[in-house]
Amino acid sequence: MAGRPERGASRNLFSSAASALAATILVTAIPLAALADALRQGFVRLAEVDASIRQDIRYAGTDNFLHRKVNGYDAPDCILTRQAALALAGVQKAIASEGLTLVVFDCYRPARAVADMGNWAAQGGPSDPQWYPKVGRGDLIAKGFLARLSAHSRGSTVDLSIARINDRSIEKPACGAIDADTLDFGTGFDCFDPASETAHRPLGKQAVSNRKLLVEAMQAGGFKNYGREWWHFTLVGEPFDEQRFDFPVSRD
Repeated sequence: MAGRPERGASRNLFSSAASALAATILVTAIPLAALADALRQGFVRLAEVDASIRQDIRYAGTDNFLHRKVNGYDAPDCILTRQAALALAGVQKAIASEGLTLVVFDCYRPARAVADMGNWAAQGGPSDPQWYPKVGRGDLIAKGFLARLSAHSRGSTVDLSIARINDRSIEKPACGAIDADTLDFGTGFDCFDPASETAHRPLGKQAVSNRKLLVEAMQAGGFKNYGREWWHFTLVGEPFDEQRFDFPVSRD
């Protein structure tokens, strides 16, 4: 059972987020310049910026709503623009003092992966009790659960949650990524259902508190939430706000 995550939601927890981010930038500026050379210019690997952030990259494996690896994910690696990665490291530093950690499920998403998801949905099929229990596969785009274009392809959008650093045994949600070791958010990541809307009600008291915690932590770090998905955040002032990329997620 989940404990008391609301203790991390105090104002004091996020009041120093801006200074934490500034410190992170100063510390990592030189190494990141070298790391960026192996990627598309302006992008970095999150693990090289902050290895303490947990990664559970679902589309590089089979435990996702497609039940297979998604085209373009050649490694379970989080890649982001440098600005987004540094901002995320600032959020991690702020919540780590409360014994919490971020868990990222998806970061940069190649355009080919977005097309793969769209083509898969267009093939149609019945609902899926774990991932989209109330809508048919062929209606996922029309209902707004999937998109033909994704902010993830711009490199500054991330899907994530929060977990306790020293506790991975909690009650699991019935929809979405049910095996993720996170706090109770009412649903799991990628639950295509109205219950995943950030402000959805009714919702359990603990889930409401945890969603508030996540939104406040990310806002303090410079991110804006997408209201239809409690886990989805985009960096405000992202560097490539009108450009989408298609290089694969790999470790080469």
